[in-house]
Formats: sequence, structure tokens, C-alpha cells
Amino acid sequence: MQCRFRDLRRKEVININDGCRLGLVADVDLRVPEGQVVAIIVYGPARFFGLFGRGEEFYIPWDCIQRIGDDIILIDKPFQRRDPNLQRRRRC
Repeated sequence: MQCRFRDLRRKEVININDGCRLGLVADVDLRVPEGQVVAIIVYGPARFFGLFGRGEEFYIPWDCIQRIGDDIILIDKPFQRRDPNLQRRRRC
């Protein structure tokens, strides 16, 4: 399967463990010398029409992705945040 980053950004990420919608793909983490995709990054939902920023972002390792469809990406494992120092968890 061949996919461009602009096509990947339009896909919604859903956790199949609990059916939670995490959001749309916002960024990709790459390993530069090898050109390998390490993870995808999903920004949290906007707070109060985007005036107060966004919720926490999710760092989803590539091995957590089960299937990439036409409009959604299914992940199987619990998501991991990008900043491991945060202790709060997002509720669905």
C-alpha cells in the first residue's frame, strides 16, 4: 500500500479496544536516516471552539496500527502520549 502524508492526515484514528475516537492524524514521527515511520501523532480535541487550545496529543507507535483503511486507522493497543511526564489520561 502506498500512501502520501496528505492522504494520511485526513484519516481518523479509532482505538478498537474501547471504540474511542482519538482524532485525525496531525503529524508523523520519522527515523531520518532509514526513512522509516516510527509513529503517528494525533492532536487532542479543540477546547471551546479552539480559543483555549487543544487537549493532550497522542503518540501512537507504528506497531500499534492494525489496519489503515480509506478513511480510518484502527489501532489495537492503548495509546501512548508524546510527553511521558504527563500523568493524566484522556477519557473517551
